[in-house]
Amino acid sequence: MFRSNRAIYAQIIDDTTGKTLVAASSAKMDGVNNANVEVSNQVGKEIGAKAIEKGISQVVFDRSGYLYHGRVKSLAEGAREAGLKF
Repeated sequence: MFRSNRAIYAQIIDDTTGKTLVAASSAKMDGVNNANVEVSNQVGKEIGAKAIEKGISQVVFDRSGYLYHGRVKSLAEGAREAGLKF
């Protein structure tokens, strides 16, 4: 995951091959120009739904050094709500 001042991005990557399996971001959402806590939760739900659709149910959450609160926590909770386990 990566967060900027304007957007939040999440990817599920296969570490053995280095390929991105699933990706979601607030930058691609219509009408959204700020990644607040609610938008981050939606991005988490979106990546969780895409992962479940591809048969991925368990991942490792790499928060990229960001503290686990606010938008990062909201993204993780959204992914868990969608069915991802980590």
